[in-house]
Amino acid sequence: MLHPKKVGTLPVEGRDEEKQTNEINTAIPLLDTIDIQGRTITADALLTQRELARYLVEKRSAHYHFTVKANQKQLLEEIAFYFDQLERAPDHSTLDSPEHGRIETRHIWVTTALNDYLNFPHVGQAFRVQRITVDKKTGQQRQDVAYGITSKTPDLASATDVLQDNREHWSIENSCHYVIDWNYDEDRSRIRKGHGPENMTRLRRFAVGLIKSKGVRSVAQKMRQLTLNTRLVFDYLKMSRNTGSASAG
Repeated sequence: MLHPKKVGTLPVEGRDEEKQTNEINTAIPLLDTIDIQGRTITADALLTQRELARYLVEKRSAHYHFTVKANQKQLLEEIAFYFDQLERAPDHSTLDSPEHGRIETRHIWVTTALNDYLNFPHVGQAFRVQRITVDKKTGQQRQDVAYGITSKTPDLASATDVLQDNREHWSIENSCHYVIDWNYDEDRSRIRKGHGPENMTRLRRFAVGLIKSKGVRSVAQKMRQLTLNTRLVFDYLKMSRNTGSASAG
């Protein structure tokens, strides 16, 4: 999603002014502009909303894959209670090749037993994902558990497919939002007034996109390098006459 993570602008019907709105209210207008028929729309907990679920399935013939957290407290408690009482092996597991000094194992459990019980439209399966990360250097282990729902029934998505949808969602989250949050500390930005938050987010995304377009391996490293040398920024963007090796990614 290319719109700002926290704030966006939408016209107020019948008036020239614009209102500030959060990600919930920008999702449907944004999706209206995209052909999503037959596609799976993944979203984090903020967008786990009944209105969006109905819109995707009933109006756009698409599917959803939602993370469930505390903003849907009852939904979370019901899903967690079911899986926490479950005593059976995972429906699917993956073991990643060692990368960045860690080993990651993922387990997923899926069920259709809650389809008619949960107060949420078009649930095809509920799921629980457990991620176990082991630091190769220290041996320290960390476990994360996430719960969610998807409109895809088992005939449309096996446990393997559901886990793949989950991983693909977070790969996008990590490659886009994580870079912005980590390098610019956007979540703690104090810019609040007018169009400032939206404009700053667009500028940050433009900067990150520009650096990525050069094929660099580490956006953070390149940003630190450019921050220390203003002249290097102009060379990097080929805005000076003498653009030598310094402008390379």
